[in-house]
Formats: sequence, structure tokens, C-alpha cells
Amino acid sequence: MEISVESVERAVAAERGGASRIELCGALEVGGVTPSAELMRETRACVWAPIFAMVRPRGGNFVYSAAEFEEMKRSIEAARAAGMDGVVLGLLHVHGSVDVARTTELVRAAAPLPVTFHRAFDESADLYAALEDVVATGASRLLTSGGEATAPKAVARIAELVRRARGRVVVMPGSGITAGNAAEMAAATGAEEIHAGLSSVVAGDAVEEEFEMEVRRLVGSVATI
Repeated sequence: MEISVESVERAVAAERGGASRIELCGALEVGGVTPSAELMRETRACVWAPIFAMVRPRGGNFVYSAAEFEEMKRSIEAARAAGMDGVVLGLLHVHGSVDVARTTELVRAAAPLPVTFHRAFDESADLYAALEDVVATGASRLLTSGGEATAPKAVARIAELVRRARGRVVVMPGSGITAGNAAEMAAATGAEEIHAGLSSVVAGDAVEEEFEMEVRRLVGSVATI
């Protein structure tokens, strides 16, 4: 169970709630951007669980300029220096297909840290072709809502992505997953990892104890599968 957060306090709460991995971001209101080096260092000092840092220079689309691409390389090095256990990124071409060449370059730059290709994937016109592209980059994981706004709306498509991946990449459903639907999602798709931010059930200004309790409910809901 991977939980996305944007603060040290929420990372600690997620770990206490049973999260097995943290996705650390800045600005979750725009889908997440690269967290500051200070936030990465502070979170690493307070959390034992693996932490994957978002590498995204800005909100908006996933078509990046040469300067932004170089910034992503520097962000990967900053994540490594801060003790992150992996990075999360995604690049597309203007027409929406996966930018295999530049993503592969970043995957190699991050090595041996694993790379998750994030929900930029869901903007692809052909998700099954995009899956093969992500596999070709060498990414370890693929975070997807199956091309829909939330993963529960695309259960069958995510199940097909899991089937077609055949273990070559971990297909991880994310978006709109809560304690109320996580077990069904895991059982119906065959996914072995699930991603959640819980923004639909926990307000951004909620106390950390409330966030921890919701993570605990989420983890408990899939514990017996």
C-alpha cells in the first residue's frame, strides 16, 4: 500500500497507519510536483518506510522542454542525495504517446533506484500500446487509473493491463481508492500494489490522527486478501 503525501507529518501518520511505501510530493493540489530537497531530507529522517519522490518540474501537461528535462535529471540526483528509495515520473510526446527515449534516459540516470511511471500514462490514446512503451523504458512500476478519472471506474481495463504486463512491470491502481473499495479493486484486477492519497475522504486540513486512522482502515481492508 503506497500512500501519497506532501508533508513530514502526513508521511509519519501514513507510516503509523501501516503504509508500506510513501510517495512524497509537493503541491498535491496539481497532482504533485518535485518536493523540495529539505522536505525530502526531513521526511527521510522521520520515516523508516521506503520513500519514492515525485520528479515533476511543474503542474500541467507532461510534455517537457529541454530545460525541464535537465531539471528532472537534477531532481533525481537530489532525491538520491536525500536518501529516497525511488522516484516517480512520466514524460509524453505532444501527441500523447509515452516519450520512451527520454524516459529511458531518466530510468538509467536513477539506477539503481526504481522508477514508477505515473498517471501521465492515463492521457495516452492507446493504453495498451503505452503499457508496452512503459515496459520498454525499464520502469519498475506503472501507476494508473485505467484512463478514467478514478481507478474504480476502470476496473476491467486495469485488470487487462495487469494481465498484459505479465510481471514485466508492476501495474499499481491509483486514484479514488479508499477503504470502501480497495479490497474489491485488488481482487478484481489482480493488482498486488495499490496507491492512494485519500483526498476524497480526508480533508487537506484534517488533523494527522484522522489521516492515520483512514490509512489504517485502508490497509486493514486489504489485509486478508
